[in-house]
Amino acid sequence: MTTFKYAAKGPGGKTVEGTINANDKNEAVAELRKQNLVVVKVEETAAQAKKSAGGGGGALGKRTPRCKKAELVIFTRQLSTMIGAGLALLESLEVLGDQAESPGMRAAIHSLVADVRGGTDLSVAMERCPKVFDPLYVSMVRAGEVSGQMDIILERLADYQESSENLRREIKAAMTYPVISMVLVTAITAFLMLGVVPGFRAVFDSLDTELPWITAFTLETAEFLKAHWLLCFNGTGAMIVGLLAFLKTETGGWTKDRFILKAPVFGPLVRKVALARFSRTFATLIRSGVPIMGTLDIVAETAGNRVVSQAVLNSRESVRSGNLLSEPLAQAPVFPPMVVRMIAIGERTGSLETLLEKIAEFYDAQVKAAVKSLTSMIEPILITVMGVIVGGVVMSVFLPILDVVGKLGGNG
Repeated sequence: MTTFKYAAKGPGGKTVEGTINANDKNEAVAELRKQNLVVVKVEETAAQAKKSAGGGGGALGKRTPRCKKAELVIFTRQLSTMIGAGLALLESLEVLGDQAESPGMRAAIHSLVADVRGGTDLSVAMERCPKVFDPLYVSMVRAGEVSGQMDIILERLADYQESSENLRREIKAAMTYPVISMVLVTAITAFLMLGVVPGFRAVFDSLDTELPWITAFTLETAEFLKAHWLLCFNGTGAMIVGLLAFLKTETGGWTKDRFILKAPVFGPLVRKVALARFSRTFATLIRSGVPIMGTLDIVAETAGNRVVSQAVLNSRESVRSGNLLSEPLAQAPVFPPMVVRMIAIGERTGSLETLLEKIAEFYDAQVKAAVKSLTSMIEPILITVMGVIVGGVVMSVFLPILDVVGKLGGNG
């Protein structure tokens, strides 16, 4: 017998945690379901995992499979098509496993095949590959199993994945140019300050003239950096590591998420991205038949921002008490009045998923326009910054020389 620790939802929506003894994970899940619990997570205890670590690691070995989002979208779309065409689930998985390109996707599908062949539900099998199938994916598959509309729900899931991936790709493409430009500016500045400027000290000393303040400042800075470059490098690295460590803490995460939402330029963009993700995820889960409480849990988990997640969790408590979803959302500054009113209308008319999809489409368009505007605005700003930095260094070097040349010309 193996000891598993679990987290589950009781009939009232309350989270229950504890341990259970079973021969394997599937038996543990089945036993918990007999107790009318909705399983959220089941895994071996730390002691048991350490004990079984040398035993081969099961179907997946010691490595947890991973795959690219684009490959998962293709898998979802193909599985939907094959099930819709009448192929059995096991046969469809075997075909997709044979044609999978990446080792991670192949390992994940082969694990699904082994579990499903042993009588495990597909959603339970997918829970064993959390790096490939996230909670949203698993919940929608479980809804498909219950409703008997697996092909339709998988198609909706593929549409959702494609929309999310396209949005992520556009934002990534928009941010690539600024990042590369800043790296180039930093590299050019470092080259000038460490390799070029210090060589002019002897020239300026031979001129026997008072240096302008900008030249003196540039020379002192360049000489300091050249003499203490290792200290500066290590200090910068330590600051970055410390900042990253702080951001991984709960306090640091909240600080980062609040700051991002209030940032002058990127704040509105991040807010629109969060609202688009919230609306699309919510609409997809509701339309697929996932219960409202489970939907709110998943939306909060996948929001990508703690401020948004907390607002959703507050609304979950309101819904559990029999109130409307829109009431607590209206108290959260991150949700604009338009979104709150459309959700309220959807609750009253019974068309919540339709209005949520409209909100998602609206904010998707807003994000695309904001990204395009941001890209066109960043380019001249970066060029200006590059010109000021590089031009300032060059000007500080040549000002004394031009001053001496001017004096020689005047004396002549």
